[in-house]
Order: sequence, then C-alpha cells, then structure tokens
Amino acid sequence: MTEGGGGYTWFENSRENKITPWSNDPVSDPPSEIIYLRDEHTREFWSLTPNPIRQNINYFIHHGIGYTIFKQFSHNIYQELLCFVPKDDSVKINLIKLCNNSNIERKIALFYYIRPMLGVSEHSTQQFIVTDILSNTGTIIFKNNYNSDFPDSIGFVDCSEIKDSFTCDRMEFIGPYKNLKTPYGLFKDELSNTFGAGLDPCVAIKISITLNPKEEKEIALLLGAANSKDEIEKLIKKYKEINTCKTEFENVKQSWSSLLEIVQVDTPEKSMNIMLNSWLIYQTLCCRIYARSAFYQSGGAFGFRDQLQDVLSLLNIAPEITKEQIILHAKHQFVEGDVLHWWHMCKDIKGIRTKFSDDLLWLPFVVAEYITKTGDYSILDIKARFVEGETLAEHEDEKYFLPSKSEEKASIYEHCIRAIERSLKFGEHGIPLMGSGDWNDGMNTVGNKGKGESVWLGWFLYSILQKFIPICKTKYDYHRAARYQKVAEEIVKSIEENAWDGEWYRRAYFDDGTPLGSSQNSECKIDSLAQTWGLISKGADFNRALIAMKSVENYLINREAGIIMLFTPPFDKSELNPGYIKGYVPGVRENGGQYTHAATWVIYAYALLGEGDKAVELFNMINPINHTRTMYEVSKYKVEPYVMAADVYAVEPHVGRGGWTWYTGSSSWMYKVGLEEILGFKKIGNKLIIDPCIPKSWKEYKIRYKFINTIYNITVKNPDGKSKGITTVTLDGNALDNKEVPLVDDGIEHYVEIIM
Repeated sequence: MTEGGGGYTWFENSRENKITPWSNDPVSDPPSEIIYLRDEHTREFWSLTPNPIRQNINYFIHHGIGYTIFKQFSHNIYQELLCFVPKDDSVKINLIKLCNNSNIERKIALFYYIRPMLGVSEHSTQQFIVTDILSNTGTIIFKNNYNSDFPDSIGFVDCSEIKDSFTCDRMEFIGPYKNLKTPYGLFKDELSNTFGAGLDPCVAIKISITLNPKEEKEIALLLGAANSKDEIEKLIKKYKEINTCKTEFENVKQSWSSLLEIVQVDTPEKSMNIMLNSWLIYQTLCCRIYARSAFYQSGGAFGFRDQLQDVLSLLNIAPEITKEQIILHAKHQFVEGDVLHWWHMCKDIKGIRTKFSDDLLWLPFVVAEYITKTGDYSILDIKARFVEGETLAEHEDEKYFLPSKSEEKASIYEHCIRAIERSLKFGEHGIPLMGSGDWNDGMNTVGNKGKGESVWLGWFLYSILQKFIPICKTKYDYHRAARYQKVAEEIVKSIEENAWDGEWYRRAYFDDGTPLGSSQNSECKIDSLAQTWGLISKGADFNRALIAMKSVENYLINREAGIIMLFTPPFDKSELNPGYIKGYVPGVRENGGQYTHAATWVIYAYALLGEGDKAVELFNMINPINHTRTMYEVSKYKVEPYVMAADVYAVEPHVGRGGWTWYTGSSSWMYKVGLEEILGFKKIGNKLIIDPCIPKSWKEYKIRYKFINTIYNITVKNPDGKSKGITTVTLDGNALDNKEVPLVDDGIEHYVEIIM
C-alpha cells in the first residue's frame, strides 16, 4: 500500500493470483481499490486517500507494523481509514471512521470500487471474470474460471452496512474514458445492481450514511478471497461486526509486538535502534517471507537462495520459521542435488532449473547456522521428498517447466550432502566452477561454457565445508568429514595461489581463462565479494585479507555519497562480456552501484577485523534513516527511510539515489550483521555469548532478550574505550569464568553485565 492509496491485494500467490491489479508506476500510482465519498447535499465528491482525487488539504499517512492509517479533515468531516489484514484470515479490512464536525446533519454516500482480477494481469483475466451474489449474505463474489493455477479461488466484497446498490460493470461506474477522478457512478443516484458474465468487470457498492451533528460512525469494507463459498460466508459473518474488526486489529499489533520484543536493543545510535528493533525484521518477514512482493516487483515465487538467507535473521527470535523454510526448500531440490532457482506454489509446482552454482549450497549453509543457534540436530533426520525433471542439456543455461514430485525421500542431512557433492566441481585453477552464475545472477556468461571459476564461490564453499565437517562427524560419517577437510584445504590453497591479484583477490575466471576483478581489467577491477568472504569464511590469509579490505576502502567505499559499491569500474565499453549485468546502466544495481546485500558483507568483514569504529560508521552510512535527515538528502535519496533499498545508484547525476526498496535480501543481512557482529549477540544452543565490535566512543549499550518466557537484561559497559574484547561477564551478580551466559527458562528476570 502506497501513501497515495495505491497498491494491490492477492490471495495465496502475490503474482499468479492477484485479487486486484498491481502497478509499479511511481508517478501516477494508479489505485485499483478506491473509497469515494459524496456529499448528498452539494454533490461534491472526493476520495478517502490522496489518490485518485487529490484535494488541497493536508493528509496524514502512517505506515505501522502490520497496518496503514490515512487521515484527513475536509468538507467539515474528520475522516480516517485503517487498512490491515487479520492474522489468520484472508480478508483485507478497511475500517473507516467518519466524524461530523459541523452543527448540521450530513448525508454522505460512500462508494467502494475495486477492479477484480484473480490472475497475473487484468488484461489476461478481465474477459473471464464472472460476478455473482451470495444469497445468504448479499456478498458480491467474483471468479476466474480460467485460472488453472488457482481454480478454486473466489474473491469477494462486502461491508458492515446495508448496501443501497451496486454494479459489477466498469463501463457503468467508471465510464468509457476510465477516468478514476470523475467516475460516472458518482453522478448517479443509484447503481444498477448489474452482475454476471461478459462485463468489463468491477465491483462497486454504494452505502448511505447519515451523520448527526458531532456524530461519529464506523464502517468496515471487506475485500478478500477463499476457496469456497462456505468459507466466504464464515468470513463475512465474522467481519461484518465492527468490534470483531477492532479486536483483530489489536491481535495483529500484539502478534507483531510479541515477535519483535524478543530482542530489543538500546545503543547510542538511535537510527540503529529503530531499524534493529522493528523495521528490518518487519521488512524481512512481511515482505520477503510472507508476501514475496513489493512496489518494484510482484514476484510471488520462492527463491531457493533468497528466502533461505532471509530466515537467517529470524534464528534468534523465531527459529521455527527458519526450520519450516529449510524443509520447504529441501522439497524443491532435484534428486541429482541441484535445485529450482525459484518456483511458484500453485496447483502444480512450476519453476526454473538453472546451472547457478550457489543456490543449492545455501541449504547446508542455513542448516548449519540453524543447528549452531538452536542446538536442534534432529532437523537432520527429518525426511523430505525431492522433485524430478528433465536435466539441462549442455547448451542450456536454464529451463522453466513443471517438475514432478519424486517418490524418493531423504533426510535433510542427505539433502545437504547431495548439494555439497554436486558442487565439488573445479576448474583448471582448482577453484569451483561458476556455472551460469553464482550469487551475482547478472554474471551469467562468465562460466556458462563449463570452465569459468568463481573465487567468491570458493570462499563460500570452504565456509560450508568447515561448518559441515563436525555435522558429518555427529552422523558418524568420518570418511566424508576427512574428505571435506582435504577439499577445503585444497580450495584455499588454489585461491591463494591463483586468485591473489597483488592488492585484492580476483572475482572469477572466464571460460577462456581471462581473470575478472583484476587490475588487468579496465572494468570491474575489484569486486567486494571476493574480499569480504575471504574473511567471513575464515579461509583467506589474514595479512592478505587486511590488504584486500584496505583496497575495498580505497576503491569501493564512497563516504561523500554514502554508498559502498559492489565493484568498480562498472561494465560499459570493454570487450568483457560477463552477462546481462552489462545491460544495466553503469553504476546502477549490480553493475557497479551499491548492491546493499553485498554492502552488509563489507560491514561484516570489518567487524570480524575488530574495526568497530568503521563497522558502525558504515552501518550508519547505509542505514536508510541517515539518507533522509534533511530535505536535501530526501530529494536525493527519494525512497522510503525505514526499509532497506536493494541498490543505491553510483552514477551521476543520480549518485546516492535509492533504487528498488522493500523486496531485498539486504534487510536480513543488515539485521544479522548489526545484532550479531556489531552488538555481538551470539546464541549457541542454550548459551549466549556477547562478543561486540563497537566504536571506542560507545560507553554503554543494552539488549533486552526474551528467552521463551524469561527476560535477560544485558548491559555492556565500555569504560576503557575499546572496540573489541570482553574482560568480565556477570549473571545476577555472579562472575562467569567462561564468559558464556547459560539460558534457562525459569521465569525469573535476569541481569547480565559485561565489561569490555
């Protein structure tokens, strides 16, 4: 939902089964769900949101955690619109409050208009929409009988009041010119009650409201979908009651509050507190996990690597969500070990099989992280099916199709092993093969001929092998553990011998052996990924890693613009052909702009080096709040200040301009880096270790952690102005020699003091 009242609604899949149309036009922001008001005395009409009828008044729009509120005062009426979706029901509630501030009776007509879809786009569905009325409730329903992916879906519209009239014919309500600012229906006393097939579909209802002097009234408008008429009737009967709507709104707020309050921080940096305490987790869970959609992309699909990385940030507060995601992704792995790059959950699974080299490896990476944080080794024994499908031919980089569910099942451990084994393929330099892309999708022709190598993938694979060696031993798989240790050592040896460029690590080798991310290149001389993951994986030679991170600072960090570039210079005119990344404008998105996902890894690396001043400086620098402190910054950054942007431009005249917001994996990593690497909050099973890397100027910060039903109040004091290192740890006044806080759910409030 946008500040203008735009946005859209969906059911079960945000791309494949939209209830109303989606738009990503930031200029016109066309709404597909509109609430109009008309003064029955003067015949003036307006909209309850700034779009489509913008009045010369002040609007107040508040985006909260799980809801949005619009407020305005016009025509001597206070108007408030609260929009939210209940926690467990598929209905969007528009709760309206109208207050007559005048001393005379007011008669108001309220019109609720929506453009129904139930499919991917209105142009492909409008001719198939059939509208009808439920006789028991008077609810208007609509169905797309040609929606093969969601054949049972039925949309509905209703309200808490008695409807005067309605129409399901857009020609009648909007008119032939489709002008939402002057719809024909608002010039009519009543609508025609038309419904059925063969119409240009819409749903528009009219309600009459009488407001006595100073009187306040509340109305609920309902938009939703279900898989049967019986389900719809149950929802309507429940939510026609205003008090039920209010109760559900409180439930929504309480649900988010109970999740977010598990970890709350209080640091000297207010902007850090705001992001860590609410918005980063909200962005990750609401947008990336639940919706998989946003203003800039209506994706709908699960990405194998994407949502697995997203749930890393939830391990400390909702590990059960991480566990569910692991199992879900394991079910979308092929028996051969590779995976669906992304897939849609519809009547049948449909997705894309690729030769991307990193997708499959995020499964063992996240499983290892889950086990470390929770101590729950039982996940390794959970059985999950595979999918099956035609393998890719030698000349094929990808294929979109409908895989079938395999009859074969295996443990999560076996799923992880198949992913690792599939990835143990190396090129002539002994570095893992890049395939048709690694983490950077846009570098899809670096190694798609089967010979190109990825240095970043080498560090990533090394990290996974090191994490999985002890896991193999718990399964008594000692031979595999020993082999993985040998392979890991060989990977590091190969990278050190063949990928060190003198001042940084190279990014990759093309199929023909040409280096990428080298001083030899005129474009993409240095890429941050090969430097940061050398440290994150703990595989790089430490002295070289220091030099590499100094190069990152010299070449990729632009403090004046407030950005951390992915690589530089961007691809433009050289003979290098890394893939579709070169089609982006130089300095935009993956092509040399700030790709924020990777920027968080730069902060991660500096924290691992113990450079607390720099880590927090850079965290603050890419924090969107700090890009919008002045009107000048707002005019330059241009996007929301409370969620992460996937990219920030690095090319004139748009340096520092935010790009794609909300739907980005950077929110999860920003949270993980801020909480775990800077504030040092590291949960290991039922132990808690606080190992911060903070600015020397910080004298103190606090963390409030709720372990099941028990509160731990943690205070970190820094009397000597350190960035790194713990001197003492006390729990309820008692010193802990091992500096590990045991976590016990005893219902008693505990106090932890840490002296650096």
